[in-house]
Amino acid sequence: MGKAATPRALSDNEAQAVARMLRVSPQKLNLVAGLIRGKKVSAALADLEFSRKRIARDVKKCLESAIANAENNHNLDVDDLVVSQAFVGKALVMKRFHARARGRGARIEKPFSNLTIVVREVAEQA
Repeated sequence: MGKAATPRALSDNEAQAVARMLRVSPQKLNLVAGLIRGKKVSAALADLEFSRKRIARDVKKCLESAIANAENNHNLDVDDLVVSQAFVGKALVMKRFHARARGRGARIEKPFSNLTIVVREVAEQA
C-alpha cells in the first residue's frame, strides 16, 4: 500500500541524465552545453572529447550516462540518438572571504551548477 508511481515526464523515445553539483558557474557550463544541443550523440561526444574547457569532461560523462540510460532502460537504438535538450541550472553558491589590503575583506563566490541532458531517438530519413 505505497504511494502510486508518478507518471514518466519524458516521452517513450527519450531518456535523460542529470549531473548535480558541478563546480563551475552556470554561465560557463552553458557555453559547453550549447556545443552539443541538437547534435547526434556521436558528433557531440567527439566535440566534448576535443574541447579545451575543463568542465567538458563532466559534460561528456553526463552525456554517456544519458546514452546508457537510453540503451539499457528504454531499449532505444544508440545510433539514432540526438541530444534534444541540454540545460543548465543553478545550485548552491559557497561564499568565502579573502583578506585584502588595509584590513578589508573581499567576498569570493564559488558557484555550483546542475546539468540535465535529454537524448531522443530520431528515425533516419531515407
